Amino acid sequence: MRRDNVNDYLAFIAVAREQSFTKAAAQLGISQSALSYTIRTLEGKLGLRLLTRTTRSVSLTEAGERLLLAIGPRFDEIESEIAALSAMRDKPAGTVRITTVEHAAETILWPKLAPLLTDYPDINVEIISDYGLKDIVADRYDAGVRLGEQVDQDMISVPISRDLQFAVVGSPAYFSDRARPVKPQDLTEHDCIKLRLPTHGGFYIWDFTKDGRELKVRINGRAAFNTVQMMRQAALDGFGLAYLPQDQVEPAIQKGKLEQVLADWCPPRPPYHLYYPSRRQHSPAFALVIEALRYRT
Repeated sequence: MRRDNVNDYLAFIAVAREQSFTKAAAQLGISQSALSYTIRTLEGKLGLRLLTRTTRSVSLTEAGERLLLAIGPRFDEIESEIAALSAMRDKPAGTVRITTVEHAAETILWPKLAPLLTDYPDINVEIISDYGLKDIVADRYDAGVRLGEQVDQDMISVPISRDLQFAVVGSPAYFSDRARPVKPQDLTEHDCIKLRLPTHGGFYIWDFTKDGRELKVRINGRAAFNTVQMMRQAALDGFGLAYLPQDQVEPAIQKGKLEQVLADWCPPRPPYHLYYPSRRQHSPAFALVIEALRYRT
């Protein structure tokens, strides 16, 4: 669309909303006669009458009302985005609410967002750790963080980490009188430390992959938690096997405090993604949060 056509439509929107050529002309900073000519020219190009004019009022025809409903919100979105960019340049501010899992909050979100808060003192962040799959729109979150495979397709999704590695681990004391599992099915004979999932009211089902084959195992055990730290501690204390992010148990593995099993069934998994609604107007503060969290190789 040529720029003069864009100006014609902006002129039409102004007249339609003000229902007055006089007020619209003042708003646009042009003469009333020039505005009248612009509208007549637009109607001529479209071959439709958009406005009904009398000496006292201006009203929309059916075609004019349809055109206003179609293009008005789109021009508003453009104006809003331009205003947001200007505000970002000046002084981003406001609160950004994110729902995430504990591991991502501790290892990715806070390390990357802490410097942002230092640079922008008027930005606030609220990070809520929850293993439930929240409806971020209904629960009034700006964004969520989950593994890429858990993100709905109608969301904008931005990777914020490299691929993740998980590990099944147990303490030497636990293995002192038990055979180490060599396949996922063997886990049914072991005490496993469970992760409570609030969304479904049940426990996380351990999932494994090898040579394209996928297996899910419903584990059993005496200990259940909803935090990674407590699951790791229970494993260190010899209460069973835990299925945890590799980076959370690697130091203990290196020191011989934990031993890894089923490594060949635990290939890398998709990275964490920040996700948010695709048709939502974002604040300058949120735009900065996205850029701060975006994973760069």
